[in-house]
Amino acid sequence: MSEETIVIPVTEPSAAMPGLKVAIIGAGKMGGILLQAFLKNNLVGPEQIFATVQHADRALALSVQFGVEVTTDNLAAAEQADVILLGVKPIQVPDLMAQIRPALNPDKVIVSIAASVKTRSIEDAAGCDLAVIRAMPNTPAMIAAGVTALCGGRFVTTQQMAIAQRIFQTVGRTVVVDEKHMDAVTGLSGSGPAFLYIIIEALAEAGVNVGLPRDIATLLAAQTTLGSARMVLETGYHPALLKDAVTTPAGCTVDGILELEEGGLRVTLIKAVKRATIRARELADG
Repeated sequence: MSEETIVIPVTEPSAAMPGLKVAIIGAGKMGGILLQAFLKNNLVGPEQIFATVQHADRALALSVQFGVEVTTDNLAAAEQADVILLGVKPIQVPDLMAQIRPALNPDKVIVSIAASVKTRSIEDAAGCDLAVIRAMPNTPAMIAAGVTALCGGRFVTTQQMAIAQRIFQTVGRTVVVDEKHMDAVTGLSGSGPAFLYIIIEALAEAGVNVGLPRDIATLLAAQTTLGSARMVLETGYHPALLKDAVTTPAGCTVDGILELEEGGLRVTLIKAVKRATIRARELADG
């Protein structure tokens, strides 16, 4: 009797949003991160993504790497998509909108990650009652630990905003704010990683100063920062309450806190966020 081989078919899990077609116009740094996140999280299938870059050789490389359609034709990508993600630099937005305008209609949604470009300017460039959502992600999106603030223009529905939230949840958390708060978001969570890297670097330098090897000091500083952030997010406790839980009477921590207060760390961080916010507002106002 011959043995019969039983073949068990392997089926790919269906995409979370199977009916959605997404164009990523400008699959560069953040656009590329989102492209990978969409595929990794099976938000949409490769056949549902249409990406563009500036150079044909880069388009071919990305297409081979990810199995998606990548070209240099922005208009063609926009024509095929339900959601059009603008991943270009702010200065490039006006020319891009002129390119894709023939493909735009009220059934489509534009999601822009171009910092400081207001929804109204994109709506005006579209020439129709188009839903425009402005997004401000930050760089920890690279490891799916980012946070993205979203605000909607005049024609955005609740359902369209929910789609945008689902898109950016592939790279971290999302919050929805009024557009008037987007410059503050830029100053806090957009610029904030750089401020925190300086704090981590300083903590590590302090560890080296008191005798720790540099690699161990850096690990301790970074993991302590990560763990502290998770404590705030996962317990829901106010940071001041968590700080007090570490600060025992006449202990080491309170002496360190006194040094921080004397050095003006709290005020300096507040001023850094305020200054970054002011600069974001200046860029938005042109």
